[in-house]
Amino acid sequence: MSMPFNARSGSGLTRELIEVLFPMFEQASAGAIAVDRHSRISWINARYARLLGLADPHSVIGRPVRSVIPHSRMPEVVESGQPLLVDIMEYHTQQLVVTRLPLFDELGRVSGAVAFVLYDDLQPLTPLVSKYRRLHQDLQAAKRALASHGRRTRYQLGDFAGATPAALEVKRRARLAAGRDMPVLLLGETGTGKEVLAQSIHALSSRAEGPFVGVNLAAIPDSLLEAEFFGVAPGAYTGADKRSREGKFQLANGGTLFLDEVGDMPLALQAKLLRVLQEQEVEPLGSNRVVPVNVRVMAATSRDLGAMVADGSFRSDLYYRLNVLEIAIPPLRQRLGDLGILCEVLLEEICAGGSRVEITDAGIAALGRYHWPGNIRELRNVLERAWTMSEEAELLDAGLIDRVLPLAGPEPAGEPVLPEPSATPGVRPLAEVLARAEAEAIHAALEQAGGNRTQAARLLGISRSVFYDKLARHS
Repeated sequence: MSMPFNARSGSGLTRELIEVLFPMFEQASAGAIAVDRHSRISWINARYARLLGLADPHSVIGRPVRSVIPHSRMPEVVESGQPLLVDIMEYHTQQLVVTRLPLFDELGRVSGAVAFVLYDDLQPLTPLVSKYRRLHQDLQAAKRALASHGRRTRYQLGDFAGATPAALEVKRRARLAAGRDMPVLLLGETGTGKEVLAQSIHALSSRAEGPFVGVNLAAIPDSLLEAEFFGVAPGAYTGADKRSREGKFQLANGGTLFLDEVGDMPLALQAKLLRVLQEQEVEPLGSNRVVPVNVRVMAATSRDLGAMVADGSFRSDLYYRLNVLEIAIPPLRQRLGDLGILCEVLLEEICAGGSRVEITDAGIAALGRYHWPGNIRELRNVLERAWTMSEEAELLDAGLIDRVLPLAGPEPAGEPVLPEPSATPGVRPLAEVLARAEAEAIHAALEQAGGNRTQAARLLGISRSVFYDKLARHS
């Protein structure tokens, strides 16, 4: 295919550089694509077409880029004229590292944009991306501290690590929630990352510049909840401050209020919360003045709210008001394929400022045999303990992991177990044959690669995240 622009794509040295560098970028990348000033696809090379699963690259020419790549950020580049030099794009089950550059005409107007896929497998870059993300977060935190004293988020969607289908579905729904200003209900066991996800949704939403206020309802005595929520008027009760005290709704005005463990809210407060959600106004304790608020509410719980509605301990009208968009976060035992990625990210954080420590394949396999009642929070605790005990070692092996894991409990729910070989000759179930063949291929690839997971995945022709998933199931 020809280049997506001609001699009029730039001027002077800029045009010459584009003409010289473009073939080099295209050759070195895993795929390239270009759009016109209306964000319609004007060119795509064969590599990118294969990456997207397109049989005929010409079939997408002229189509809006987001009709082919739903979450493409190319329209942002065309609209702003600013490059996005390093970005992570998810397409189905793939995670791609992409750079996007604007193109200009002779008058300096944006005439389109071009994107190059630098990597089609994010896993080998996890340590680098983690370090970049931390530095970026530190920079953003410093800027926010200088610019505002308001309440801000600490997490982005990239902090919810994982590449299994279950993790990618959670991220997909989080992006959906971020684009719609409506209540969100996060369901999941303790330690699965509900607050990380809530902050991520806020940071991606139109309210990102507003405050994010979190309240753990399980940690506040019932007698103080109303004052915490709605505020207190001066002298509302004996011993009350002579100045008014704002409640969490006022503090979150213009932003997001996150109600953690909403299932622990007493019935009396549920009725008052419902009214605030409906009317978007609060009445501080001891005051006759109504204060309007503009707040988006996100709630989270580890309890079964449906069962609580059935037994009368949670109001059905409040439940339906909160549960407009539901996101179920799977427990760690249901996405063991993410253990490798999670370990790399967590160890990068744990060892920050110290020597780099990694975990072996056998160590990850040992983690995969545990049932993880405490989920990712417990995984971090186990890795911290193993790191502390590792002394000068740079690798956490299975023996070390087994020493710090709690006593073995029941097997993880839903974990596939290969059937024992049949004593009677004959036809075996196809699922059993395929599972055994897959396990043999994985272990053969690992042996040939000398234990190098990246190389083993490459030998098998699969991404490293898929390889982790299969390794966990067959270890």
